[in-house]
Amino acid sequence: MSGKTSANASGRAPSGGDRIRVDITYLQMPSAPQTTAVPPPPGAAIRTLIRPTVPFYRYLYNGVGAPWLWYERRLLDDEALADVIFHPQISIDVLYVDDIPAGFCEFDMRRWPDLEIGYFGLMPDFIGRRIGPYLLDASVRSAWSRGPRRVWLHTCTLDHPKALQTYLNAGFQSYRRESIHIVDPRKSGVMQRGRLP
Repeated sequence: MSGKTSANASGRAPSGGDRIRVDITYLQMPSAPQTTAVPPPPGAAIRTLIRPTVPFYRYLYNGVGAPWLWYERRLLDDEALADVIFHPQISIDVLYVDDIPAGFCEFDMRRWPDLEIGYFGLMPDFIGRRIGPYLLDASVRSAWSRGPRRVWLHTCTLDHPKALQTYLNAGFQSYRRESIHIVDPRKSGVMQRGRLP
């Protein structure tokens, strides 16, 4: 799982009990993978969205991100969110398994020639079914097909416990770490209360 929690996402100045410490690891892949592609699982298909509706994007973002406290896009109203997801340098691929949305990958090329995998993850019902490595491998290959200088992303301690190792296994290299404190989005009203990560 990869979300956008970063040093720019700390929100309002929180009081002591409203904060969560987040350790962020930045990773990059300086060259395209030379390995054999991971074969798709049965019934899997990846489709690039062409001007997705805002409600469908929210369905994907909230469905994938809720367990990991993805909240930044929840702060945007529909018009602001549409400006982001319709940007010509944003591209979104959705993984379907037996025609059910199972996960997605969002490519951010606004800092070209660097390409960021801004959001990546699976719907909860599809975690643990060996689908993630396929989606990640296909996403990395799709990213490199666009001709960037490098592909990068970041993960954090709010993400799935295996996220960092999964990215390292896929060929990403860690190049920077930082720790920040964010406002707990459940306490600020952005998200409903749930388990602490």
